[in-house]
Amino acid sequence: WTLIDRSDVPSDRAIVRLIWVYKRKRSGALKARLCVQGCAQVHGVDYDQTFCATMRPTSLRSLAAIANSAGMSMRRWDFVA
Repeated sequence: WTLIDRSDVPSDRAIVRLIWVYKRKRSGALKARLCVQGCAQVHGVDYDQTFCATMRPTSLRSLAAIANSAGMSMRRWDFVA
């Protein structure tokens, strides 16, 4: 990382705010992650990739079983490798 002065930021660019998120795990360990305020970002300017959490197979089977027992159908799937 390089620390820059606010006056060095071009007038057509914005400084995106950051926030530290802390979490205490069940084991008592503390974890921290640095997050960017997403609503202030512009795709292609501030970022070019996104992250989506994945679902465990057991969670998918449970969701399918609940939908089936309620008489619902699951129509939309998105698999990207």
